[in-house]
Amino acid sequence: MADELRSLFAKWDKGSKSVRECILADFIAQCEGITGPDLEQQFFDCASLFLARLTAWIRISYQFGVCLKLQLKAIRIFISSTSGRKFLSEFLEVGGILTVLEILSIKKASEEAKLEALGLLMDVAKSGRQSKELVCESAGIRAVTECLARSTSPPTQERAQGLLFELFQGNPHYQSQVYKALIALMAASNTNAQRLAASTLRDIQPQMGVVSASIVDPVLSLLKTLDL
Repeated sequence: MADELRSLFAKWDKGSKSVRECILADFIAQCEGITGPDLEQQFFDCASLFLARLTAWIRISYQFGVCLKLQLKAIRIFISSTSGRKFLSEFLEVGGILTVLEILSIKKASEEAKLEALGLLMDVAKSGRQSKELVCESAGIRAVTECLARSTSPPTQERAQGLLFELFQGNPHYQSQVYKALIALMAASNTNAQRLAASTLRDIQPQMGVVSASIVDPVLSLLKTLDL
């Protein structure tokens, strides 16, 4: 391990919140969009050691809303990197999905942090069916649906909508759960959530085949709404 990297890790390990924020900001500025091999080169083949520090910090600090946006953005650089499948595996192995899902429900998480959390979950879901199933097995459909229903931020709501659609696609074991969650959303008090749910249902209904009887009342109620 190069002396430069040892110095960085020592600075991180001993650093305060503000010191770590600076490290994260520099990392994001330098590494956003680069490939997995480039990340390894950047960290002298020890990129996993930095990712481990990121995931450890977020697990112990997320409930306090500490620096969540930057932490999630930094982790996304690893998860979404081309040829960086090993980083995704490492993230999943430490229970990263559960932590990110919980961020969607905590009051101290900003809308910007929730937007990044949904983006990270989208990165995971897009990596394949097995990853989608892991998100769903972790009560991800419910967490994302509740986030969409509670949020008053259109970007957050739209990303949650996109994630539910992604969890439906190519994921036969959980399509019915996504479908039912979207039907339930049409009864939400949040009118934008209702609109987004109806739009997604329109897109996925052809793949479901038979129309569920439970969709009738929500649709009729929606048609009476002046806000649409």
